Amino acid sequence: MPASPRPLERPEGRSPDDDGRDLAATDGGGAAASTAAMVEGRGEGILTLRRSPDCRGWNGIRYKAGMARQNVGSTRLSMNVATIPPGAVAAAHVHVDFELMLYILRGKVRHYYGADLDKVLDNEAGDFIYIEPGVPHEVHNLSHDEDVVAVVARSDADEWQNIVAYEAPESRPGGSGGEERS
Repeated sequence: MPASPRPLERPEGRSPDDDGRDLAATDGGGAAASTAAMVEGRGEGILTLRRSPDCRGWNGIRYKAGMARQNVGSTRLSMNVATIPPGAVAAAHVHVDFELMLYILRGKVRHYYGADLDKVLDNEAGDFIYIEPGVPHEVHNLSHDEDVVAVVARSDADEWQNIVAYEAPESRPGGSGGEERS
């Protein structure tokens, strides 16, 4: 049976009415809505968000509050900084109807991607990555002692919408259960 997308599970402590737009942290941090007051330059054409707090943990990844529709009023873009802890795995998922670009600031990741998650690509600090809409992928931090830190840009102003879990095939190379890391 081929793998298929399924909705992501709501993080513990979030109500069914919560659509994720407040970016409430799973670790008790601030929310993106609260970063709206931190944005400088309203009505002047260039906006700045300084010293953004960590705002959310999701799927093995921690995020800094970035810029999105919710705090700067963007209509086609969102951007933030993602951190994948040592040895962590962001389980298989797809981005529905939006493109994603990353720039790796620190660390080394392995992407398993494709319908069977059988294609492999390693990236490290200094690499740019482009992920087409709908491409299933799973992300592994290859280090046991260093975070992966990346700038993430999406062609969707609602940065937490339109991401769905992907039902990964049980037998595949490097599946999320106990694969060897470099």
